[in-house]
Amino acid sequence: MGAMAAKDKNVSKLIKQVLIIVFGLTIYAFGVAMFVLPLDMIAAGTTGMALLAQRLWGIPISTFVGAFNILMFGLGWLELGKTFALTTLVATFYYPVMLDVAIAVVGDMVITTDPMLSAIFAGLLIGFSLGIVIKAGASTGGMDIPPLVLKKRFGIPVSATMYFFDAVILVAQMPFGDKERILYALIMVMIYTMVLDKVLMMGSKQIQVKIFSEKYEEISKAIQEKMDRGTTLLNMEGGHSRKKSMAILSIVSGRELSKINDIVMEIDESAFMIVNQIGEVRGRGFTLTKKYE
Repeated sequence: MGAMAAKDKNVSKLIKQVLIIVFGLTIYAFGVAMFVLPLDMIAAGTTGMALLAQRLWGIPISTFVGAFNILMFGLGWLELGKTFALTTLVATFYYPVMLDVAIAVVGDMVITTDPMLSAIFAGLLIGFSLGIVIKAGASTGGMDIPPLVLKKRFGIPVSATMYFFDAVILVAQMPFGDKERILYALIMVMIYTMVLDKVLMMGSKQIQVKIFSEKYEEISKAIQEKMDRGTTLLNMEGGHSRKKSMAILSIVSGRELSKINDIVMEIDESAFMIVNQIGEVRGRGFTLTKKYE
């Protein structure tokens, strides 16, 4: 019975994951159809590499894109797992179809002829959609995969490596491309990597709180009981008084900050608190399910 429930849960999780990916890719397709294609903006990513390969070595664009995507799919399978590869496969087939649909829906409608506005809004939509897809555990394939592998191997932020790769591909097209359009494309890449980073970090930022109070035992117990958050007691010594005591360290979400402040002030109005925002917390209660004994 337990195995059946676990299987149903995994299937439900996979369906939810695929739906999120489809939603993200739909936004991606409409962003491209509305703001990138009408102004014929210079491409980065796999398409940009294919243009370079065609110029330098005469390799057909479709041949390069197909071969590179297969190679990256294999890399994703080996480095990031079977589920990632399968969901990426869904993205690889769904996106071209959705792009055709988006182009048909948009038709001859011109939202703006200003290349700067196009770069900004394309960056916003593409960054948001890429963030959704990657956060769901997939990618759009091609050049999206190396940044994810580098993140896994070396902890380098996805947005940083994606911006670096795309910028290099665009700059490499300067000698034979429209230089002004390449500059607009660089702005678009900069915007979508910034938005991508924000989406990837959404919901993962936590608050680190250090509390200094003579009533540390009472405060620590209240945080555990009233907030269901763990606390750590740190040995400390006053710099002036040389008095030894304990400081409380706890990690809470942003919305819990006011609650922990109320708890501390209720017990000790003279307590001293240091609050820091941290990028990510891993472990039980955050990335792992809590276990109660």
